[in-house]
Amino acid sequence: MIKKGDYIGELSVYIKKNLRKGYTKESLKWALVNQGHSKLEVEKAINKAEDELAKEAPVLKTRPEITYDVVEPRDAVVEEKKPFWKRILGL
Repeated sequence: MIKKGDYIGELSVYIKKNLRKGYTKESLKWALVNQGHSKLEVEKAINKAEDELAKEAPVLKTRPEITYDVVEPRDAVVEEKKPFWKRILGL
């Protein structure tokens, strides 16, 4: 007989593997529920997988550097658009 912890552990390994492939948590959750797994156990496995993935994530030691660039406006010549009636009359 399979222990509960092993069962949830196996589900979390499956979820982590498929999250790395690019599947969403919601799609994995409903796929597992539709296959007959308990919704509560699937949610526990997702939480466990998220915790394990968070521990594996690298810790950033440097702060991001924000730079500002000042963009000067271009001196573009804008032609004045003639009103409709002047274009028709050729004025």
